[in-house]
Amino acid sequence: MTRSRFAVGAAAAALLSLSGAPAAFAHCDTLDGPVVAAARQALDENNSNLVLIWVSKENEKEIKTAFDNAASVRKLNPAAKEMADMYFFETLVRIHRAGEGAPYTGLKPAGTDLGPAVPAADKAIATGDVAPVAKLLTETMQAGLTEQFEKVEARKSYDKNDVAAGRDYVESYVSYVHYVEGLYDAAKADVHGHYEERASAADPSATACKSE
Repeated sequence: MTRSRFAVGAAAAALLSLSGAPAAFAHCDTLDGPVVAAARQALDENNSNLVLIWVSKENEKEIKTAFDNAASVRKLNPAAKEMADMYFFETLVRIHRAGEGAPYTGLKPAGTDLGPAVPAADKAIATGDVAPVAKLLTETMQAGLTEQFEKVEARKSYDKNDVAAGRDYVESYVSYVHYVEGLYDAAKADVHGHYEERASAADPSATACKSE
């Protein structure tokens, strides 16, 4: 792992721990997420094109087949409709995630706690106002930066002959500098598609929801 990548991961982990967000923050596999929302609309309007944007061209045929099967079965009765819809949701999400190199572990229930960032990002798109997202990120970053800085400040006046205290200072200093560097690198980085999903905030090398 490169030092820069470590720094980004460390900063992201710190932000997550401060905000209380769960480690895996992609929401493409939740019943109230954007992929399932597109699937509901596609079935209701009988238009598979509404979900093809969530999969690669190579997977179009499989999705169209699943869509046609679901559309046919859901006409039978309410129970069949519910079963067919869930079958299509699961198929679409599974293929979507496979296309991003992410595991499919089943659909998560609506209302799954995604932390504050993802709902804020979605709400900004819905309202056309990104200011609340900027406020959330700024406040979280400020809190994390202040915490890291205060740890360094509290340790920098150690007794020069106290090696253990000096090591504590160095540990807090390195953490602080990596945090600052990580925030800066993350802010400057180009982002393509979704993030790859981290297995945990403590594992910055693991990878969030990325579309082709």
